[in-house]
Amino acid sequence: MGELFYLKECSSTNDEISRFLLYEGSDFVCVYTFNQTKGRGQYGNSWASAPEHNLAYTLAVNTSNFTVPDSLFNYYTATIIRDFLANLTESPVKIKWPNDIILKNKKIVGILIEKKKINDQNYFIIGSGINILQEKFEVSNAGSLLTQTGKRFDLENFVSEYHDFLVEKLKTIPSEQEIMDRFNSNLFRKDEISVFENEQGRQNGIIRFADEKGEIWIEMEKDGLQSFYHKEIRLLY
Repeated sequence: MGELFYLKECSSTNDEISRFLLYEGSDFVCVYTFNQTKGRGQYGNSWASAPEHNLAYTLAVNTSNFTVPDSLFNYYTATIIRDFLANLTESPVKIKWPNDIILKNKKIVGILIEKKKINDQNYFIIGSGINILQEKFEVSNAGSLLTQTGKRFDLENFVSEYHDFLVEKLKTIPSEQEIMDRFNSNLFRKDEISVFENEQGRQNGIIRFADEKGEIWIEMEKDGLQSFYHKEIRLLY
């Protein structure tokens, strides 16, 4: 399903994808590599990846296929990536708002979704960096499928199954309410006391829900229920 292009090495699959959207009507086109040298995360963050151990995958889908707001498209994409990994690992997998996938309290996937106009067509460019076989990380809250499950997955088989799953799920988008319900039901540390950090310092709080505008609602210990955009507050875990 769709078209799948492999690059032995590249700086960023999200940057390379435009070279493969060559004709009108291009849709469900994917570029992937096991050696991404300058991966980009959300809001200018970087995504480091060990060569030949992890997957950098970008899928381009035409925006004309979707009627939901961009924030809900982002939620739905995170949800189906979570679903794939939960099915694969048979383990509880959570979504750390707004765009990370957590397995047993470690980040194993970063997601970057961009909207671009290429050859007079508008696309959602869905980038995901998935830690699969890496065993050591520079940051304590990162992990991989191997470290968290003890299982070694074949990289090529993983890509094929992952691609087919995403394309199939993106062909039919559920209702906005279902998207919100599914996203919130899989929200990392929802309804649990957690520590958060913002400009005012650190404070305990409880994540209550994410809303359709892309904000997170947290019941703060001192300030009560408040909403935050990404980068306004950080969950410490």
